[in-house]
Amino acid sequence: MDTASLSEESVVEAVEDVYLAQLATGEGMSVQHFDFEVDADVPEHDHEHEQAGFIYAGVLTFLIEGEEVVCGPGDSYVIPGNTTHGAENRGEDPVRGVDVFSPPRPNPDWRE
Repeated sequence: MDTASLSEESVVEAVEDVYLAQLATGEGMSVQHFDFEVDADVPEHDHEHEQAGFIYAGVLTFLIEGEEVVCGPGDSYVIPGNTTHGAENRGEDPVRGVDVFSPPRPNPDWRE
């Protein structure tokens, strides 16, 4: 069994004020922790990976193929692969959560 601790993993700034940490990664999926500071956003994008997540702090507004979906503490979600989506922290508090990707996905750099 492989394990990964958030306190021991490298954190990358994928876009301004959005921080990701790659956690456990297996052959079929990967786990990633995310932090969105206030007013941070991830531009709309798509990828082959199915993405399931859980928010444990803050409120995140997703843009899913032009539709807004708001998720807060205790909410989980699934975004099908190859679906255009983005996310924005429009709230007054940072957003913290965890995403699971299948197939596994490395930390993206949306600035490239």
